Amino acid sequence: MNTTAQVIIAIIPIVGIVMGSVVIFFYLLWNHRRRTLLIKAGHYAKPEFNLSSFSLLSGILLISVGIAVTTLLSIVEGASYGLFGGLIPLAMGLGFIIYYVIKRSEAKNG
Repeated sequence: MNTTAQVIIAIIPIVGIVMGSVVIFFYLLWNHRRRTLLIKAGHYAKPEFNLSSFSLLSGILLISVGIAVTTLLSIVEGASYGLFGGLIPLAMGLGFIIYYVIKRSEAKNG
C-alpha cells in the first residue's frame, strides 16, 4: 500500500471525530440559546423526567447486554477476568430493576 493511501486512512477517523464534535458543540450552543430565549419570553416549561421508567428501561437493556456478553465471553474464554465485561452490566441492570421494584412498591403503599 502506498503512503498516500495510508495517510488518507489515518486522517478519516480524525476528520470524523472533529466533525462529530463540531455538530455536538453547535447542537448544545443552539439548544442553550433556545432555552435562554424561551425563559426570557416566559414560555419555558421544565421537562419532566420519569425516574421509574428510566430505571426500568435501563435495567432491561443492561440485563440484556450483560446476559449476551457474559454468555459469549464464557463460551469463548471460559471463566476468566474478561467475564467481568458481561457481569458488570448484568449487575447494573439488576440494580436498576431492583430500584424500580422498590420504588413501585413505595408508590403503592404511600
